[in-house]
Amino acid sequence: MTHITQTIDQLNQRLASGDTTREKLVAHALEGAASQAATSVFTKLYPEAALASARAADAAQAAGVVQPALAGLPFTIKDLYGVAGETTMSGSIVCKGEPVQTQDATVVSRIRASGAAIIGKTNMTEFAFSGIGINPHYGTPVNPTDPKVARIPGGSSSGAAVSVALGLAVAGLGSDTGGSIRIPAAVCGIVGFKSTQNRVPLTGALELSRTLDTVCAMTRSVQDCLTVDAVLSGAMLPVRHRPLRGMRFAVPQTVVLDGMDEHVSRVFARTLSALSAAGAQIIEIPLAELAEIPKINAPGGLSPIEGYAEHHARLARAQDQFDHRVAQRMMLGATVTAQQYIHLLDARRDWIKRVEHAVEGYDALLSPTIPVVAPVIADLLASDEAFYKANGLLLRNTFTINVLDGCSFSLPCHVTGELPVGLMVSSVNGDDARLAAVALAIESTLK
Repeated sequence: MTHITQTIDQLNQRLASGDTTREKLVAHALEGAASQAATSVFTKLYPEAALASARAADAAQAAGVVQPALAGLPFTIKDLYGVAGETTMSGSIVCKGEPVQTQDATVVSRIRASGAAIIGKTNMTEFAFSGIGINPHYGTPVNPTDPKVARIPGGSSSGAAVSVALGLAVAGLGSDTGGSIRIPAAVCGIVGFKSTQNRVPLTGALELSRTLDTVCAMTRSVQDCLTVDAVLSGAMLPVRHRPLRGMRFAVPQTVVLDGMDEHVSRVFARTLSALSAAGAQIIEIPLAELAEIPKINAPGGLSPIEGYAEHHARLARAQDQFDHRVAQRMMLGATVTAQQYIHLLDARRDWIKRVEHAVEGYDALLSPTIPVVAPVIADLLASDEAFYKANGLLLRNTFTINVLDGCSFSLPCHVTGELPVGLMVSSVNGDDARLAAVALAIESTLK
């Protein structure tokens, strides 16, 4: 079985030379999706439609028609997005029997228009409410980076990450509310891009938090993320390529470096040294504002408050059918008053202004995406206490950028043979294009 290990550009060069066909790539992806390694990765497959898309792109190329970058290439979509004629399950069993979607989600429609071959819907944390990726209803995809022990895939876009890491797709459409793209990207050793929230429309995605939900994807490279982002958003970012030398990177000393395990600490230090040796300036800053997030996010937090508002009828009807950990967290929003909610939004708005002022003049913020390697699945199933502790730790760093309404990449910074470690490269609202240039320069240096 041949798995995809190349970037979108590299695959298209092979296709142009006649070295392979899109039909072969999709057929191999579908074969892999049915393999033991991909157990619990997919909730639904679309073999006939995917092969038809691949064949159509192959035929058009043979006729001399230049094909778009994603045409006929295998692509996966998180089970959060509406597909016409289907009920959106969002990793739950509670949605069974609910009305089917009358049209595709906006991003699904755009992916189809790009010619990509959607091979299936991917598994996820129920209602996208966890950074771990465990799902009691459909099983938990196993992180493929450690052959010795079953580690978490990261959540909530668990199946999307594993589909890319296994080489079954060039990209996995996911979402990021508190880190659900960057966490699985980090632990699975791939690239994740969380754009500024309003860059990509949410229409047709099942909500968790309308204030924080972001539509984005995971791929094998920064450039692949930008290629996919152009399809999802409808516009290519105007990236001006820059050398790394002379870039100024801020490394916050508050919160984000706490609790690093030995491996992450070593890899992060080595990465900063490599960037410094390449001519970047590494500047430690306090950014004490990060310590305010728990207070701002009280009493329930935006995700529980808005998640409860979205799912309260389902909770009233079938709370016993929820993943109990998801239900417990959503119920934190049940008693929050309108006054408390508005105060939270106001406090966040003030915090964003202060943080944006504090980081002005830097090319990016750098931190570990998560401070530990991927935990072992069995360890987190042992008790709710272990689960909640790990979930909070995994979400801690990435969530800061969601609160900021910023943009952020997670880039692999480990070397072959090591457990994956993600470098989080972040900036403020609307700075996506400039951040993309920074991420390209960092990626090139680390490679």
